[in-house]
Amino acid sequence: MIELSKNVLLIVSALFPIVNPLGGSPIFLSLTREYASPTRRALAWKVTLNCFFLLVASFLIGSHILAFFGISIPVVQVGGGLIVISTGWTLLSKKDEQERHGQVQKSVNPLDVFRNAFYPLTLPLTVGPGSIAVAITLGANEPRHFGVDILPIVAAVIGSALVALTVFLCYGFADRLAAILGENGMTIVMRLSSFLLVCIGVQILWNGVKALLETLPALGG
Repeated sequence: MIELSKNVLLIVSALFPIVNPLGGSPIFLSLTREYASPTRRALAWKVTLNCFFLLVASFLIGSHILAFFGISIPVVQVGGGLIVISTGWTLLSKKDEQERHGQVQKSVNPLDVFRNAFYPLTLPLTVGPGSIAVAITLGANEPRHFGVDILPIVAAVIGSALVALTVFLCYGFADRLAAILGENGMTIVMRLSSFLLVCIGVQILWNGVKALLETLPALGG
C-alpha cells in the first residue's frame, strides 16, 4: 500500500505541472465563455476522459513500444530524465504560454460544443507532447519483473485519474477558480510545481545513470 501511494504520488507530481490544468483553465474559460455552466462542465468532462485515456495508454504501452525497438530502460531513463528536467526548467523560467494558447483559440469553433473536445482542447492544450513524453518516461522508470506486475498498472490508472480529475475541476469550474486564485495565485502554483518537476527529472536521470554505471564492470570483464 505504501509503495502504491509513492508511485501514485510520483505520477501526479510529474504530470500535474505539464498538464497544468490551473494554467489552462483561464484559456478554457475564454474559449467557452459563451456556453452555459452545465454545457461547459459537460465539455470539461469530455476533455477529462480524453486526458485519462491518453495518459494511461502512454504510461502502459509506451515503454513496451520502446522495448520492441531494442531501446534499454536505463537509456530511456537517462533520455527521459533530461526531457523532464528540460521541460520543468522551461516551465519554471517561461513568462507565459500565450503563443500556444493563441494558436489553440484560433482553432476552436464556438458554434460546435463537442467537436473540439479532443483537438485542440485535449491535445495540445491540456495533454501535449510533453505530457505524453513524461508518461512514457515514468512507465519506463518502473522496475521490470517477470510476469505481469499489477502495482504499476494500478498506480498508472489511479495517478492518471487524479490528474484527469484536476482537469475537470479546473475546467468545469474555471469561472470560480479564476475568481478565487487570481493571476498571481496561478503563477505561484505553477512555479512551485515546475521546480518539483525538475527535481523528479534529476531523480529519473540518476536512476538511469546508476543502472548504466553498474554494467561497466561486466563489460570490462
